[in-house]
Amino acid sequence: MNTALAPRPLTHKELEEALVAVRIPAYPAVVAEVMREAQKDDPQVKVLARIIASDVGMSAMAVKLANSPLMGGANPVKSVQQAVNRLGTSNILNVVIAVALHKSTEGLPEDLMARFWARSSTLALATGVLARKHVGISPELAYTYALFHDAAIPVMMLNFQRYTDHCGHLLDDPEALTVLEREHFKCDHAVVGWLLARNWGLPDSIAAAIRYHHDPDAYILPERELPSGALALIALTVIAEHVIADCTGSAAEVGSRSVENARIFLGTSDADIDEFRELVAAVMA
Repeated sequence: MNTALAPRPLTHKELEEALVAVRIPAYPAVVAEVMREAQKDDPQVKVLARIIASDVGMSAMAVKLANSPLMGGANPVKSVQQAVNRLGTSNILNVVIAVALHKSTEGLPEDLMARFWARSSTLALATGVLARKHVGISPELAYTYALFHDAAIPVMMLNFQRYTDHCGHLLDDPEALTVLEREHFKCDHAVVGWLLARNWGLPDSIAAAIRYHHDPDAYILPERELPSGALALIALTVIAEHVIADCTGSAAEVGSRSVENARIFLGTSDADIDEFRELVAAVMA
């Protein structure tokens, strides 16, 4: 992590006070319905397709994701049923949660949210694709984590009236954003995102990764606090952010210390980065 940006850790009392002040969006019924079906021993594709087809936003996102480089299908899908067949239950749940989160933050500035969700979607696809190059990292989990790891930013915008005034200029640079969040609101989007992930039933590894993804000590935390599988999700997403910034010439480059830690943890070489640029460029195209 970029230790120059690392804020002082919250005390237990400060954490409790901050979380009391934050209202987490309610767990939507549609998410619960999909979760119940997805967790069955033999989930019914027809049931999942019916749920997805009931919402225009979910239908569009499902078809788009099914046709993305993450899924690697040669023939494009054209219907929700085909999309559901290709996606599988984990990615169907991603679609439902993503659309539900979008809807839970309606009313926020449209231009900011359009940029925010576009950035999240691109990063998720890139991270999922790069996971295929790493043994032991699930592309589905990598996609889910990258898609939702900063999802608490719009939640904080809803909770704190002056959030956009204080922090709006850093929405494209979440690593630097945490400093201002803690300064003005006594919590940050990593902590709020951890609570959101737990309340919405995301896997424990993703919740843990969200909680510590801006922590300067993430790579030395004990396994019981941040399992290596969760740390791998953080590291891979940092690499994906770095490659995207490199491809786009983004000013909000992820901190060099963060990239170095991630590369060491994953064993990523310069040749790997060159290969990743080609893969990410394909995703962005």
